[in-house]
Amino acid sequence: MVNQHIGVDPGVQKESRNQTPAPSAAPAPSSSKYHRGRSGGARDERYRSDIHTEAVQAALAKHKEQKMALPMPTKRRSTFVQSPADACTPPDTSSASEDEGSLRRQAALSAALHQSLQNAESWINRSIQGSSTSSSASSTLSHGEGKGTSGSLADVFANTRIENFSVPPDVTATTSTPASSARPSAIDLPPSGIVKGMHKSSNRSSLMDTADGVPVSSRVSTKIQQLLNTLKRPKRPPLKEFFVDDFEEIVEVPQPDPNQPKPEGRQMTPVKGEPLGVVCNWPPALEAALQRWGTTQAKCPCLTALDVTGKPVYTLTYGKLWSRSLKLAYTLLNKLGTKNEPVLKPGDRVALVYPNNDPVMFMVAFYGCLLAEVIPVPIEVPLTRKDAGGQQIGFLLGSCGIGLALTTEVCLKGLPKTQNGEIVQFKGWPRLKWVVTDSKYLSKSPKDWQPNISNAGTEPAYIEYKTSKEGSVMGVTVSRIAMLSHCQALSQACNYSEGETIVNVLDFKKDAGLWHSMLTSVMNKLHTISVPYSVMKTCPLSWVQRVHTHKAKVALVKCRDLHWAMMAHRDQRDVSLSSLRMLIVTDGANPWSVSSCDAFLSLFQSHGLKPEAICPCATSAEAMTVAIRRPGVPGAPLPGRAILSMNGLSYGVIRVNTEDKNSALTVQDVGHVMPGGMMCIVKPEGPQLCKTDEIGEICVSSRAGGMVYYGLTGVTKNTFEVIPVNSAGSPVGAVPFVRSGLMGFVGPGSLVFVVGKIDGMLIVSGRRHNADDIVATGLAVESIKTVYRGRIAVFSVTVFYDERIVVVAEQRPDASEEDSFQWMSRVLQAIDSIHQVGVYCLALVPANTLPKTPLGGIHISQTKQHFLEGSLHPCNILMCPHTCVTNLPKPRQKQPGVGPASVMVGNLVAGKRIAQAAGRDLGQIEENDLVRKHQFLSEILQWRAQATPEHMLFLLLNAKGAPVCTATCLQLHKRAERIASILYEKGHLNAGDNVVLLYPPGIELIAAFYGCLYAGCIPVTVRPPHAQNLTATLPTVRMIVDVSKAACILTSQILMRLLRSREAASAVDVKTWPTIIDTDDLPRKRLPQVYKPPTPEMLAYLDFSVSTTGMLTGVKMSHAAVSALCRAIKLQCELYSTRQIAICLDPYCGLGFALWCLCSVYSGHQSILIPPMELESNLFLWLSTVSQYKIRDTFCSYSVMDMCTKGLGNQVDVLKARGIHLSGVRTCVVVAEERPRVALTQSFSKLFKDIGLSTRAVSTTFGSRVNVAICLQGTSGPDPTTVYVDLKSLRHDRVRLVERGAPQSLLLSESGKILPGVKVIIVNPETKGPVGDSHLGEIWVNSPHTASGYYTIYDNETLQADHFNTRLSFGDAAQTLWARTGYLGFVRRTELTAASGERHDALYVVGALDETLELRGLRYHPIDIETSVSRTHRSIAECAVFTWTNLLVVVVELCGCEQEALDLVPLVTNVVLEEHYLIVGVVVVVDPGVIPINSRGEKQRMHLRDSFLADQLDPIYVAYNM
Repeated sequence: MVNQHIGVDPGVQKESRNQTPAPSAAPAPSSSKYHRGRSGGARDERYRSDIHTEAVQAALAKHKEQKMALPMPTKRRSTFVQSPADACTPPDTSSASEDEGSLRRQAALSAALHQSLQNAESWINRSIQGSSTSSSASSTLSHGEGKGTSGSLADVFANTRIENFSVPPDVTATTSTPASSARPSAIDLPPSGIVKGMHKSSNRSSLMDTADGVPVSSRVSTKIQQLLNTLKRPKRPPLKEFFVDDFEEIVEVPQPDPNQPKPEGRQMTPVKGEPLGVVCNWPPALEAALQRWGTTQAKCPCLTALDVTGKPVYTLTYGKLWSRSLKLAYTLLNKLGTKNEPVLKPGDRVALVYPNNDPVMFMVAFYGCLLAEVIPVPIEVPLTRKDAGGQQIGFLLGSCGIGLALTTEVCLKGLPKTQNGEIVQFKGWPRLKWVVTDSKYLSKSPKDWQPNISNAGTEPAYIEYKTSKEGSVMGVTVSRIAMLSHCQALSQACNYSEGETIVNVLDFKKDAGLWHSMLTSVMNKLHTISVPYSVMKTCPLSWVQRVHTHKAKVALVKCRDLHWAMMAHRDQRDVSLSSLRMLIVTDGANPWSVSSCDAFLSLFQSHGLKPEAICPCATSAEAMTVAIRRPGVPGAPLPGRAILSMNGLSYGVIRVNTEDKNSALTVQDVGHVMPGGMMCIVKPEGPQLCKTDEIGEICVSSRAGGMVYYGLTGVTKNTFEVIPVNSAGSPVGAVPFVRSGLMGFVGPGSLVFVVGKIDGMLIVSGRRHNADDIVATGLAVESIKTVYRGRIAVFSVTVFYDERIVVVAEQRPDASEEDSFQWMSRVLQAIDSIHQVGVYCLALVPANTLPKTPLGGIHISQTKQHFLEGSLHPCNILMCPHTCVTNLPKPRQKQPGVGPASVMVGNLVAGKRIAQAAGRDLGQIEENDLVRKHQFLSEILQWRAQATPEHMLFLLLNAKGAPVCTATCLQLHKRAERIASILYEKGHLNAGDNVVLLYPPGIELIAAFYGCLYAGCIPVTVRPPHAQNLTATLPTVRMIVDVSKAACILTSQILMRLLRSREAASAVDVKTWPTIIDTDDLPRKRLPQVYKPPTPEMLAYLDFSVSTTGMLTGVKMSHAAVSALCRAIKLQCELYSTRQIAICLDPYCGLGFALWCLCSVYSGHQSILIPPMELESNLFLWLSTVSQYKIRDTFCSYSVMDMCTKGLGNQVDVLKARGIHLSGVRTCVVVAEERPRVALTQSFSKLFKDIGLSTRAVSTTFGSRVNVAICLQGTSGPDPTTVYVDLKSLRHDRVRLVERGAPQSLLLSESGKILPGVKVIIVNPETKGPVGDSHLGEIWVNSPHTASGYYTIYDNETLQADHFNTRLSFGDAAQTLWARTGYLGFVRRTELTAASGERHDALYVVGALDETLELRGLRYHPIDIETSVSRTHRSIAECAVFTWTNLLVVVVELCGCEQEALDLVPLVTNVVLEEHYLIVGVVVVVDPGVIPINSRGEKQRMHLRDSFLADQLDPIYVAYNM
């Protein structure tokens, strides 16, 4: 094959040959072996143009010098092994281009290779990085270094034995059964090497220690480093300086480039076509022409159909067409129904459903409808219920009011049926009655029946469907006069004469195929040979052979058909195309048509093809034929080409390309305006006429064009009734024009040039790009091994106030990861160089998975819809938001610190209140004897044991809801005495020694706590380790034991055995445990005397907990604080001895511990204890207990509420049936140390409203490490309030209230009422000055029950003073000592009245200061980003975000199938950009249960971050956004 025939530059081809022999160059010896020779890669040579390929090669060579290494995504190998069925079938349009067997072998081979490589590869990585990475981080090849790298890998293999290295322990998966996808039981993970209550900042420098003490930088995937290096490279579009208002981030579209080309020509004048000649015998209507030929020339051939092999199978004569159409017309009007109630009346619409290989039946049906004066609407044959775009076709049928569909018997049999044999109801379709039009079912018309053939007027003749850019289907109504005029214009332009033979390869149901082969042919008594698409697929030369055999004068083709004929032409030495006077190329307006036409001509000129016979044309559904090149005069010079600058085109300006030949577009003309027509070019956005050197939308005015979009008057006006106006805005003439949907210009000599379609226009930052041009660029990148050339889609999606370009291609099953990634990065560079535009997302999907149009092309709008809804299932994806998104607001600069005085004055001037609030004053509340008499809990218990010995304090329930253990005042006192005496005897402990209590939730824990108080020891409650998962849970226990310097551990026998077991020994050192005492069977001993602390300031207990940032902190609680805490809770909740409360909480720290162990003894009320883990085996337990015991006040955790909402949400009827009623519940309080989860509490309230739960009952508490109970709703006082705040302001630390439903609003709920004796103030964490109530700041608290400090090993005083005894830097409250909670929040005065009679101040908690992310100078709360992400796709189970070196990392748990993993990457990136103005740096997709969650149901983001950096997550996919 000669070089120039393929349209590849010889130099380029030489280069590609050293890499892979270009398949197109392989000779194909004979037609039988034709497939093998025609490799799929070379299939779409039609997209190839010499210029483009050279340009792309040159552009890429330029990039190669820069050597940029993009980090390759990490992928779990199992995920994307394609199922053999998919892998074998190459996509439709590549027309089975390789024999299936060889493909199957390749797939098997590549799978085997993958497996052998996998072990090797992770091993190599390890040897290269010198660390134990467990995820297979694929080696990243920088561009153009492919050969070298593979060589070096081979060397590594040659000199080494590959062994299976042990994978480091996985700290994150917390269940023993990997198969269970449910989230594992909540577990407190050990903090990462951080003990003492140190603050994050003091320990986390840029080099972060991970759990095993290895500095992270040695092992953080080199990928992140690569990503950072890539992102540091300058972006091409310089970032504009945006103006940022103080209150509103304004996203500006970049200002127009001052150097951009502007149109300079004069205003264009409409161009007229030649007049429509008056021919005396032109019929008054098309039906009249049929009648004339059918009665006078009955034997003349009208239409020849081919069988599957391409042999003529049946010829319809004009006589047969006339008689059969008559029969059908008669049947339609008279035989479908009764005489009085016919089914069809003239003017009704009818669907025509005929397959593409049956033109004869279609033609009869079409003319039958015309003769019956019903309006045919030809549509595609629906193949499945879920055809791409099928629903929209249904919408068209519905809006046209169609109830009847005509089809053939064969076609009807092939339609999908239901079980009982009825045709399925297609999605979105109206109910249809199917009528078979085969002759044998039609009634012959009586002699006296004649159809009514009137002169053509403006009544509708037929409706042609058209799919818009968004995928909606519209019907273009063509009137009888337009149909006739168009046939006249085509007859004149193509110079048809009676009896000529034409060959049609196009779809005969619409567009040029319908106009030439069905309508104009009848007008001129032509003989049409119809070559269906299915024949072309098996025998691509069939149309050329038909032209040769029938000496056809005209052929109607697309570039595709030229291309296929070139590929197969060797099989036919002796075909001749000398008879052709016109080869009409109907997609001659496409950017790649030039090279197809040239290549075809150069190949077939030797077979008699005349150069002047090639006639490109431009068509559109609305304007019909817009322009067509007339056949030239032999020997006359061929029309010129336009070589345009891509940059100019993007600004809508015509500039001949001079400077850079890489970015040029070569276009050929599509001839002149149609006879009798007029053309003008208007701006796409309005009716202004363009200048002569400006690109605009081509508009046509003639009698031949569509009239309306059926049933859509609004859209119709904009398209079919355009009156062009001049620059002054006054109309030019009164003739309405029709918009054609084509972009172009009128060149010299009134030649029409088309540069693209409106539907394919992508407007990015004000510049226009044509999707087809981008496709051509993508395909010019040598892609033989990676993608199928014809299967590529380009569209734009709107993200963050601009269009973003998305490219989707089908990947070959045998393409390797490296090849694909290399191809993707090169496509990005090519598009970047040639079009100067960034691609937002490039995705590869498995072969054959893109939605197809009926003729096998890609259904773009459906592909876009799949992309946006996350159902595209890519197997490779590359997002480049960092390069594309250039319209982010400027990062916020923090203002230099403002002095205290000016803040005060500022607040006064602005009339702002200082943000502070307080609970009821303890002084005003009258005391009872109890408080005056007893300062210590141990004394109160002894007093109760004497005063009310039989009063029941505690009731512990099991999973069945039965009490398994109870404790009266006396029983608890006795049990505590026994434990105290064993501590003296066995433990030899002194007063003040710390004792770890290791018990499951229960009464034993409470007894042990009071036993310690009786003995003067300091209890430390610790959650027992999880027997199934010691490796993850035991280290935390060990750490608390060590940090608290415990002298002894009190526990049960079972746990004691567990602590000393062999499994425990593998997790921690079991030999160095302090004394372990089991308290199961204790001797009855009288305690000589109960210890009484000398002062209330002495320590009562230590409260240890792991914060969400992974810090283990223990705080000291004094006896005074304990009494104050119990008293505040008693007053707030009105607790006394006749009350019962139900508690479903973990009793190990914070308010949960206080409610479980302290409050009942203090207030004397009865506590029904429900261990949360029992709910796992009986979800009904908590609610049925509350109902059965008629509880008025109950406490739970978020995890419990979440379990009930998810597990019982759809079982409300079961609850009713069991007699569960919650109407008695006055308060249901969630105990938490975080922002209230409003969505959860609201859905809980709504769900259980049906069983009597009052909407006012549910509320939350707020506590922190420094003070475990700051807010608690309680019984009296106003209901909790909610507000909507503006998220954007919140990032600036400002609080702006907005209405419900405002965009970017966040719903916040008050965290209960502030407890008696508690004061809070909102403080600027940097300046430590009080702030006004419209500001977000740190919540500081002053209260008698604040903890007295952190319990640290070295008693680090400075830290303690900073958190516990801090003064404000200025202001009235500067004398008070405050404790810093570490939480951000704000105070708002409400309209409600507090108990004191004053207006109530509500405290709103926004989030932990430690957790916030500082990005672009703004403060973000992870939960807000996570909420947005979780909403984007149904398969996201959980999500967590953290930052690393200023990159935002988003980890999502995938609960769907692994194919969906890559769908999440663009969705996550889009939503974070849209809602938070942030660009995601890395998206990590993991299995369910990987994100660690602590016992309070809070995410442990720091642990997750450490595991990610230490490569311990085993992710399904990691995407690095460019």
